[in-house]
Amino acid sequence: MVNAPRFSWRFLLPQYWLLWLGVGLLWLISWLPYRLLMLMGSGLGALLYRLLGSRRKVAARNIALCFPDMPDAEQHKLLKANFAESGKALFETIIGWWWPTWRVRKLGQVQGYQHIEAAMAEGKGVLLLAGHFLHLEAACRVFGLTHPSVGFYRPHNNPLMDYLQYHGRNKANKYMVGKRDVKGLIQALNEQEVCFYLPDQDYGRNRAEFVPFFAVAETATTTGTLLFAKAANCVVIPVYTYRLPGYQGYQIDVLPAFDHFPSGDNKADVTRVNQWVEQAVLKHPEQYMWLHRRFKTRPSPDAPSLYKAAPDNSGGRH
Repeated sequence: MVNAPRFSWRFLLPQYWLLWLGVGLLWLISWLPYRLLMLMGSGLGALLYRLLGSRRKVAARNIALCFPDMPDAEQHKLLKANFAESGKALFETIIGWWWPTWRVRKLGQVQGYQHIEAAMAEGKGVLLLAGHFLHLEAACRVFGLTHPSVGFYRPHNNPLMDYLQYHGRNKANKYMVGKRDVKGLIQALNEQEVCFYLPDQDYGRNRAEFVPFFAVAETATTTGTLLFAKAANCVVIPVYTYRLPGYQGYQIDVLPAFDHFPSGDNKADVTRVNQWVEQAVLKHPEQYMWLHRRFKTRPSPDAPSLYKAAPDNSGGRH
């Protein structure tokens, strides 16, 4: 368990005034209606599309690698939609961190919670697999109203931002463990907690297998899922999270637990995890975090980067 950051009077020093100003402005904006926040997010995303050229290239490359048969015009449409979703993510963060419970209750629902209840009735903890979707801060807050969970936590370099981030995220959680605290998460699972785990980014060559992810045949995929499933008294349950159309909020679908997992075949098991991520992404591909360099680690350290001189794929239409 991470020791919760405490408020310090040094946060009132001038070096933090600009951050306080931004936080205060965002807090005031957070009281606007949900529909208006999402519309503002789309506008911010359009601006980010123009300003963040390097990230735009990464997202375009990821989409091209995953969907090589998708026509260029469709790839470009998905890219622009993804930036609109990225803009919304800022406002979904302030929703997750600051909205009062009575507002969050109107924003979403959890289906399939009986799968978690069944695992806990058997005395098991739950390793809850979620994907890196842009709306996750808000979706986790919605889920926390049904079942407060345990989450991984990476401290922020700025002490004030770390304080705000921890206490904001802890509104949806029982407590958080450090991102490198493997023993802490195993202990939480053994204590029958529900622990969020996101296995779908490139965490490097250590503890990874190279298996397919969409059309990329060899994608570095963490075996952390298997480590926790083996070491703790738990079941592995995947979830789908997505934003509903028409400004209705968020849907969290809890799926049945993986059976016979882990099987002892690491490649087969992490392939299974990637297949679940693919299914989740295909529901709403524009809501996925394509901005991350998902394919930066190659099977051979000497292999050329898939992002070197990557085409923009925005067709020059900025």
